[in-house]
Amino acid sequence: MGRPRGFDETEVVRSAAELFAQRSYDGISIDDLVTRLGLHRNSLYKTFGSKRGLYLSALRWSLEHDVAPLIDRMSDAADTPDGLREALDTAVSGSGLDLLLLAAVEQAPVDGEVAGLVGNAFAALDAALAPAGHPGGADTPPTPIVALTALLLGSRIRIRSTGSQTTRTADELRAALVQHLAPRP
Repeated sequence: MGRPRGFDETEVVRSAAELFAQRSYDGISIDDLVTRLGLHRNSLYKTFGSKRGLYLSALRWSLEHDVAPLIDRMSDAADTPDGLREALDTAVSGSGLDLLLLAAVEQAPVDGEVAGLVGNAFAALDAALAPAGHPGGADTPPTPIVALTALLLGSRIRIRSTGSQTTRTADELRAALVQHLAPRP
């Protein structure tokens, strides 16, 4: 019988998701992971198989715990403008989309499994923003909905990349987007 694990796998995956959301996949070494996660190298390999295995676990965790709740809130909104306001609020203010965004630009182009996870998340975001009963159903969102999803994700990229984490900047961007995309009647 093997020795019991000396670490909480869920906590390691959650912490890895935070780390991968902050820095690029290639910018994080195994030594960084071992040091930051408090995990022995052998435990990392035995549990996850590789850095990629841990990354995929972290990405799945982020999609389930960060992105899915946002999608659920958007889907549950009474109408698309309310859903859009909720999404903009989260995208501009929070970091829950950061690992998805990094995965989309750096790993999805070179890793089919990551591309599938990212594509499914984007499709779910599109479906959450699509008006109920639009022609084509959730499988073919109308072009304006795809554009709104891109704008939502681009808003988070803009805030993250410029270091503009100030409340004033985030509030101004959110207000401008809501005013033009989802004005209150």
